Amino acid sequence: MTGHVRISLAAWAATVLGALVLTPVFSGPFLFISAFLCGAITGAGILLQNLRAPRVVVPVVQLLVLVELVSLFFLRDTMQWGILPWRDTALAFNQQMVDAMDSINRYSAPLPAERHLLLFASAVIGAAGLLIHLVAVQIRQAAWAGLLLLTMYTVPAATVHGGLPALLFIPPAVGYIVLLSAEGRTRLSRWGRRISGVSHLDAAEPIEASALGQAGRRIGLSVVALAALVPALIPALPEGVIGNGLAGGGSGSGAGAIIAANDPMLDMGKNLKRGDNVDALTYTGGPAGGTYLRLTVLDAFDGKAWRMSQRGEGQKIGNSPLSPPSGYNGDLSKVPQTKLKIDVSRSFRSVFAPVPYPLRQISLKKNWKFDPSALDVQSTNGQVVGGQDYNLSWYELKPSPQDLIDSVTLGEPDQVTSDYPRDTNPELIQLAKDVTSRAGGNHYQQAVELQNWFRSGEFTYSTDTDSQSGMRALSAFLLENKTGYCEQFATGMALLARTLGIPSRVAVGFMPRPADNDNKHLVKMHDMHAWPELYFGGIGWVPFEPTPSARISTTPDWTQPGSAVTTSPTTAPSTAPTTPGQTFDPGIDRPENPRNLPGDQGLTPISGGNWFTNGGAKIIGLVLAVILLLGVPWLIRTLTRRKRFSRVPSRLGIEGLWAEVRDTSRDLGLEWSEISTPRQLGDWLVARLPEETKPQALRLARGVEAMRYAGQDSTFPDLRTEAEAVRKALWRDISLARRWRARLLPPSWRWYLNRGSSEASDLLDEFDLLLARIRSAVLPRRARRQAG
Repeated sequence: MTGHVRISLAAWAATVLGALVLTPVFSGPFLFISAFLCGAITGAGILLQNLRAPRVVVPVVQLLVLVELVSLFFLRDTMQWGILPWRDTALAFNQQMVDAMDSINRYSAPLPAERHLLLFASAVIGAAGLLIHLVAVQIRQAAWAGLLLLTMYTVPAATVHGGLPALLFIPPAVGYIVLLSAEGRTRLSRWGRRISGVSHLDAAEPIEASALGQAGRRIGLSVVALAALVPALIPALPEGVIGNGLAGGGSGSGAGAIIAANDPMLDMGKNLKRGDNVDALTYTGGPAGGTYLRLTVLDAFDGKAWRMSQRGEGQKIGNSPLSPPSGYNGDLSKVPQTKLKIDVSRSFRSVFAPVPYPLRQISLKKNWKFDPSALDVQSTNGQVVGGQDYNLSWYELKPSPQDLIDSVTLGEPDQVTSDYPRDTNPELIQLAKDVTSRAGGNHYQQAVELQNWFRSGEFTYSTDTDSQSGMRALSAFLLENKTGYCEQFATGMALLARTLGIPSRVAVGFMPRPADNDNKHLVKMHDMHAWPELYFGGIGWVPFEPTPSARISTTPDWTQPGSAVTTSPTTAPSTAPTTPGQTFDPGIDRPENPRNLPGDQGLTPISGGNWFTNGGAKIIGLVLAVILLLGVPWLIRTLTRRKRFSRVPSRLGIEGLWAEVRDTSRDLGLEWSEISTPRQLGDWLVARLPEETKPQALRLARGVEAMRYAGQDSTFPDLRTEAEAVRKALWRDISLARRWRARLLPPSWRWYLNRGSSEASDLLDEFDLLLARIRSAVLPRRARRQAG
């Protein structure tokens, strides 16, 4: 096995072992995916090195391999022709990473095995594996790879509540030792271990240092150096350093909310139960009491969860009115239309736009689509609605109770909203019949009976329940504990309605909020809500409100037989029991000095701000930091050159000028020989330089030769003009790309790094040999005393 293969495999093993410390934080198969990604990166590196590819090409190809595999595993539907990452892939990746960071900031470990979190963990570990391979194999500084392994350990150690198990320190430590051992063995196999390390020691000396002891002292020194340097370079990380979530505590400052397309109901439950109650959006217009704002609907129920059914491509949004609401047979031109202006906070990261039902027009057009069946507006490229402001108009459909009583449903509106699992608990089917026994088989009367039963006082509203709406959870909710929040009430009524033959689905969005004195409606994160929509022929989908009055004080007017249509549903007064972490504000009339509800900790609403305050400043700072970091080699190289040319003629000054010519040659990719004499190097320069510069090159080389070998002690020639002429001539005939590389990433840096490493190794060899000498001097005397 060749040396680079050995170190590459050791770097892969070190990365995988180091990733084990993340198992208390993430769930799912992230470790296996990460191991495969790192293995592919390692394999690509080994193959390219065996083919003797240029060293700079190897990490570039490895990065492309990582991007391709991550895209195939997690973002394949966004790739061009299914294999090529494209612009949509980058946008989707960015959104998934943002969603993952939000989940990490908000929720306790271990995090659920959701797709965006698997992507985050796998991508981060894969990137760490690429960097470890770059440092250990390409740059050949295996010891410095320990910093990356240390970072992988310290972040979860500082953020997981109660800390990590002590035994989890062992895998990354073992991986680091394996990596250092592989590097040491490679060095032995190539050159043999130098006992002396410096020329003045006698190589034939019969004293030999222990190879195992030398490796142990090197590892020990590296560990001690890391222990001394890391605290100075990395600030102390308190528990819960990543937001509030992994530690599970803290009041937070309003990280916001996520509503993704894969499971909106789960996201809503998380935000209601553990999210910060910050501003979600504001809108102007519409009824003074507010209106329901829908995000999407869940219409498919398989007995395990409510989800969105398979959808079509959707309707492109333009300037003309959108498709009319399905099932409505009336004249829409006679229906009143209302306009709203909605301003969404950047804290609300949803791929669905909050809109009322049913939507007529909306100003969101590019990268957004309208679904005629669900009547929702969804992003086409993973873009979130956070930070958007848009105008819309909608139809104020307000069917009368008599219209609903007289409606006749001749057929099903689709293929999913009437279906319920065959293994539905027979007790639930009988329960629906018993609750609606007085309805006489009329679908509207049955729906009203179901709604009134949920709000009759038998049920308790509380978010201190499991976020589940599967068959088993719904059976327990409807038949036993009768405690839940809007998810259980909405899905429970929808299921019972289906057993009665009423098509139903579950809407997810925001409940109505009353307007302030400026006719502005402020909607907060804990105003997220779920409610059932039932289908009636000729009218379409009609919302009902089964959630008890502890949360919603009134129901839609069309669900109250004999009532006049005057107001919209409003939130309830604060007489309901609350649970820890529940921070919604159920009151309509806000007192002048409102008390802090449990979990609010007196936080004031967070302003949406502008681009600069909502992350723009961080982006600018990050860009400036990257530019500054990239400019460090150029800056130090420039200062070094100026220092060399500023010295007065002397032995040190001439050596500095010669070193400047040497470093310039290396920066430009020219072959400068360390074993050649100044005369030989002068001849090499003369062969490369133009005619007008050859005399200066000869004078410079002869001056260095005379200084080193002719014994000059006091008088030294001023060779700065010659050195500057040679340096400029070397730059003149080099390509533009190589010039910029020499400026930004001068290769002479690496030579100094290797030289420093070699000198440190020589120093350790001196120390090893000293110990061997002491041992050889002491042990024979001890042996003679024991023999005597």
